Amino acid sequence: MPNITVLDQNTINKIAAGEVIERPASVVKELLENAIDAGATAVTVEIKEGGTAFIRLTDNGCGIPKDEVPLAFLRHSTSKIKSVEDLFTVSSLGFRGEALASIAAVSQVELITKTSIGLTGTRYQIDGGEERSLEEIGAPEGTTFIARNLFYNTPARKKFLKTPMTEGAHVAELVEKLALSHPEVSIRFIQNNQNKLHTSGNHNLKDIVYTVFGREIASNLLEVSVKKPDVSIQGYIGKPVIARGNRNYENYFINGRYIKSSIIFRAIEEAYKPFMMQHKYPFTMLHFSIEPELLDVNVHPTKMELRFRDGEMVYHMVYQAVSNALAHKELIPEVELEKKAEEKQGFTVKKQEPAPEPFEKRRIMAMQQASDPFPKRLIPPQPQPSLVKEADELLENWLKPQAAVPAGQEANPPGEIAARQAEPVLKETPMIPPKKEEKPEQMDLFDGKLLEPKARSMHKLIGQLFDTYWLVEFNEQLYIIDQHAAHEKVLYEKTMATLKSREYTSQLVSPPIILTLNLNEEVLLNRHLKYFTDIGFEIEPFGGREYAVRGVPANLFSIAKKELLIEMIDGLSEEGSSHNPDIIYERVASMSCKAAVKGGHRLSAAEANELIDQLLNLENPYACPHGRPTIISMSKYELEKKFKRIV
Repeated sequence: MPNITVLDQNTINKIAAGEVIERPASVVKELLENAIDAGATAVTVEIKEGGTAFIRLTDNGCGIPKDEVPLAFLRHSTSKIKSVEDLFTVSSLGFRGEALASIAAVSQVELITKTSIGLTGTRYQIDGGEERSLEEIGAPEGTTFIARNLFYNTPARKKFLKTPMTEGAHVAELVEKLALSHPEVSIRFIQNNQNKLHTSGNHNLKDIVYTVFGREIASNLLEVSVKKPDVSIQGYIGKPVIARGNRNYENYFINGRYIKSSIIFRAIEEAYKPFMMQHKYPFTMLHFSIEPELLDVNVHPTKMELRFRDGEMVYHMVYQAVSNALAHKELIPEVELEKKAEEKQGFTVKKQEPAPEPFEKRRIMAMQQASDPFPKRLIPPQPQPSLVKEADELLENWLKPQAAVPAGQEANPPGEIAARQAEPVLKETPMIPPKKEEKPEQMDLFDGKLLEPKARSMHKLIGQLFDTYWLVEFNEQLYIIDQHAAHEKVLYEKTMATLKSREYTSQLVSPPIILTLNLNEEVLLNRHLKYFTDIGFEIEPFGGREYAVRGVPANLFSIAKKELLIEMIDGLSEEGSSHNPDIIYERVASMSCKAAVKGGHRLSAAEANELIDQLLNLENPYACPHGRPTIISMSKYELEKKFKRIV
């Protein structure tokens, strides 16, 4: 049997470092958080070879007094807390006192620091946890921290690092997150001597979103602002048009700390569900301000996770904040048929004025030729009552054989014919200044008129395409409505309204539907059984883990199937659903949309008009319950580009 011994301090330090320092990005995170906690308003982060060879962080914070510098590198030394009680009110980003000790244990560290009251600065060197030197040096106020040769003394861990490019990408992502979490701090990031990021520190979150994510994201944001006594939420969420295929763009910060929370992301995605397709995730940039006593941040060494004292309250607050930001906005995605190569590469392209249409060119050329055989100047076009008739007459006269010429005269001397043929008529054709066309932006409910009651009489129903899509012309836009998605949405909202108003009837099922549930499904069903009963379900135990469904809401009778019922119960497992009847209603309403008219089914114009009327009267008519769009639009501008009326 092996003997129990106490590990030496060097081994202890390296094990502790492994809990905090996983890769170069971990070093940058700890140092950058320390700089922000020190009150810095400007920070520069520089790395080389992905941070494995060189990391330098310079800030203009308060600095460290000379006699406290060696203490800063001892384990569990910190200025952020004094006692265990402080853990419940901690507001700084770092507080464990492990960052500098962990970094120094696995790299070669140099620290240069100066306080505002110090006459000189301090230079301190420590390699692998062993002190090398401590001396005075001239330095500006603030702190410069340099870490070289990360994991030089733990080669086994160094083997698990990725390529410098990959490690650099992790550092870049981390710096972006911290820049977004602290718009009041100017942050510069330099990688291999190249500037990659520089924020202004002007407190404007939208400016940083533009800097980090670009114009497309910044131009499709909706503001969120909610304030309660202990909790407030400020920031932006993205319109569904900029949804992504993963959660990388879901960013939320609590008291300036970038964290990951299943409660928050479930609330966000549940609020977006009526607006977005499945397996698509929104863009969010939300800053939470929560009283520290309502949080437990001492959960994980990397401080990426925390616990809420009242998670359900946070869930509902986030859900309502996002839902309210999305409500009452006209979120019809606009179709762009093509993009120029320069636009695809991210360049701003100045829009060209429309060129004359081919017929217009012929008309002007005919007028010039008829009035002056040697056009040397631009002839301004004159408006005429019937351009088609006039142009036809001019072209006809121009093409007639020329009259006989008296003897001794040349109708057209050869030189003149050659000159006329060589004359670049089109080059001198006057450009008719068109009405300047601006590419339509995504409309807002109170600017665009699609959903206003008075606008409905101006909608022009053109017809049905492929027995699935209805075409509506309005306000120089072509709207395309998916009849299946539209009917799903109408049925869903109608069912939700019926359930909430208790105006439903129950219909018996014979023979009953037998459900065999696992332990988790059984717990969920029993927890929510009252809500199922209240809306018309009759469910009773049938022995073991089987349950008999003997009655269903009348509007679900034709579609109530075993698979759908189990799917509905499974959907209740999401966090935040407990004691919330709306979750049950949503599951039932989602089932009701199975009865919607399908694509490929021909509707009459009267039926289509009735469906469109019902759709446009909904509060959110833009997406079906599964998140697919019900309406898309195409502008007159895009069509004219396709027909080369605009080039």
